[in-house]
Amino acid sequence: MSKTFLNKMSALTVSLLLAMSMLLTGCSGGDKGKAAAPDANKKPAAQVTEQAAPKNPEKKAAEIDKKMSGARNTPIVEAAKKVGPTVVGITNKAYVRDFFNRVQLAERGYGSGVIYDKSGLIVTNNHVVDGASEIVVSLADGRSAQGKVLGADAATDLAVVKIELDNLPVAEFGDSSTVQVGEPAIAIGNPLGMEFRGSVTVGIISALNRSVEIGEKKFTLFQTDAAINPGNSGGALVNADGEIIGINSAKIGVSNVEGMGFAIPINNVKPIIKELASKGRIAHPYVGASLIDADIAKHYGFDMDLHGGLFIMKLSKGGPLARAGARTGDIITEFNGIKVKTVADLRNEIAKKQVGDQVNITILRNENQMTLAVTLQEYPRN
Repeated sequence: MSKTFLNKMSALTVSLLLAMSMLLTGCSGGDKGKAAAPDANKKPAAQVTEQAAPKNPEKKAAEIDKKMSGARNTPIVEAAKKVGPTVVGITNKAYVRDFFNRVQLAERGYGSGVIYDKSGLIVTNNHVVDGASEIVVSLADGRSAQGKVLGADAATDLAVVKIELDNLPVAEFGDSSTVQVGEPAIAIGNPLGMEFRGSVTVGIISALNRSVEIGEKKFTLFQTDAAINPGNSGGALVNADGEIIGINSAKIGVSNVEGMGFAIPINNVKPIIKELASKGRIAHPYVGASLIDADIAKHYGFDMDLHGGLFIMKLSKGGPLARAGARTGDIITEFNGIKVKTVADLRNEIAKKQVGDQVNITILRNENQMTLAVTLQEYPRN
């Protein structure tokens, strides 16, 4: 009995060993001509390999252009192709303190700019680069570089930034004096940051010579309904010929107002950026007085008869008006024969003049009218 039991156990053991051998060698030990079963966790090669970029993008673009119909290849498309590569993104970085009072370089804001010279000169808005410790310029072709602010001017909201890169595309400036109301206007920039770089929006020129007050400054701007959003500042406003006719500068951000964007006419920009690039600043004339107009008087509760003019509250020591004989309490009524009722009116007239120009300023003193010959001086840098 014992011997029979042992024989049966031996036979069972051999059978189990043969079965385990079959399981271990399994399917892979079959025909060599058959492929092994694919790994369920392994992705096919087509899924893990990125599609290669075209070796010659210029050639591919030219092929697409040939296939485009005239209805699609509009002047707007051509203008965007021409100007788009010249529009850059500008990131403003500054040192700030974090929660633990550590000093760190952080992004303060972003905007746009336009390359206008092969040496790496870029025009943008002053408010885009204001207060920056570091400027990063991002090009449409994917390159980026540190930017240096050569000059900035708050009064005109313009600045010039320089980068050190070769083979730069350059924008073509147009003549903003020929711009007509109703003609196409194309805005190119980086709305809402670099994620939307090179965005193109289209509208028309809505109005010319709009006088817009931003803060205490008055600007003469183009008005357009082309969408201009935060980040478009410093970007290009382009005509249908692919010429820069303005530098995007502002948008009225009121909940019930849509389609009101503004740009600095390029004819106003040209002399300013030339001076900023060469001298680093703009010499602005001033008359040297703190003034009160009717609106300011009403705001602060002053009850005074200004005779439609500007009350001189304070004079700068050694300033143009003081040297010409003006006194505190005088009321300015005219500037070179033009009536000035607000401080903005006077600033607008002064802005048309140069440092060193002599102007006639009419004042009232104790109900007596007199005219002073005033030589405009440069606004103090401090």
